[in-house]
Amino acid sequence: MTASGSTPGDPRPRILLVEDDYDTRRLMARMLEPVGDVVMAADGEEALERLLEVRPDLVVTDAMMPNLDGLGLTRLVKADPALAEIPIVVVTAKGLPRDVIEGINAGARFYLTKPFTPAELVDKARRALRR
Repeated sequence: MTASGSTPGDPRPRILLVEDDYDTRRLMARMLEPVGDVVMAADGEEALERLLEVRPDLVVTDAMMPNLDGLGLTRLVKADPALAEIPIVVVTAKGLPRDVIEGINAGARFYLTKPFTPAELVDKARRALRR
């Protein structure tokens, strides 16, 4: 098993998508289907549980969610040596330069602001998966 959870023969990466809005979560899952197998969580707390069982190759998370937000999730993942190598893409409506800096400092590989196109999300996911 690689550090991010996939075994050498796995044909598709596993993506953990974390988004609190049901409709947005379903839409983003459809956008990410060409990139990998998508597992969903409704908030950061659920994502923490799913991380251990799924061992995703990539996490795509909304920044603003109830319970545990995406930046808090990112910090927890990056602080755990068993999970720290998993790349994270943060998606949010907060696009000020200070917000982007905060996301990158939390450990996000990419910070994507809403609204975005499906092509932008797919590009960021594919680029984050490259080692």
